[in-house]
Amino acid sequence: MRTMKARCVMLVLLTSISLSTRADLILDATSGLAIDRADLAARLAKADFLLLGEVHDNPAHHQARGELLATLPARFRSLVLEQLEQGRRLDPATPLDETLEQAGLDREGWGWPLHEPVIAAGRARDMGIAGGNLNRKVARKLALEGTPALDETLARMLEQAPLEDIGRRRLEADLAAGHCGKLPASRLPNMALAQRARDASLARTLLEAGGPAVLIAGNGHARRDYGVPVMLAAAAPRALVVSVGFLEAAPGDRPDAAPWRGVFDYLWFTTPAPRSDPCADLKMP
Repeated sequence: MRTMKARCVMLVLLTSISLSTRADLILDATSGLAIDRADLAARLAKADFLLLGEVHDNPAHHQARGELLATLPARFRSLVLEQLEQGRRLDPATPLDETLEQAGLDREGWGWPLHEPVIAAGRARDMGIAGGNLNRKVARKLALEGTPALDETLARMLEQAPLEDIGRRRLEADLAAGHCGKLPASRLPNMALAQRARDASLARTLLEAGGPAVLIAGNGHARRDYGVPVMLAAAAPRALVVSVGFLEAAPGDRPDAAPWRGVFDYLWFTTPAPRSDPCADLKMP
């Protein structure tokens, strides 16, 4: 869920928190064992596609991923962003604010500068930085009209990467929860189609990167059960895809990896970001 303008100032103040002072917890989702940041970086080093999730309005997630990017080997040359539409790129020779404007970043919608640590880290490494998200008008049309609104390429990718029943149920349940239970059941199939088309668009951009690439996107896109990994497994079955979910846990909590087994490969927990009730003022069109 995107941030509200009224919360941005409070959240941006938290970006100065460093990893050295945060009580982050990293778990191997398969074994449930805790690992440190150096161990995680070593495990991620051989990935062909590295997917780093996020809770969009949590500045600790962006700071952590920016620092993680700095530890990756030089073989990772491409950074794909959910926050920009496919076909948009950042020019490394242009000042950051100017190239973001040219690339069409929705600053208010994404709560800029929340994502600045990630983009700054990519630019410092001289990575090619490209948008991968589906055009907003196309996504809206899919949500309203369904399959007839798909273009040929996306339709083929979706056909080649069908969801298992459990993935489909989880996707629809998460979409319903993300809309605070106010989304009519009749709209769920088209909303799920639009979400999967976004996954296909992000996967296509990763595949077109031509080498080891990193995806920066919400946790829903990084999920193995219904997100981008499903698309990559169908299109590039020999590629090593590694997914890291960035989640939240209150101080004193002891997160359990078991519910996330098969959803992410690794779990990175930070403290929750302060936020108001996102459902309080939500109105469905």
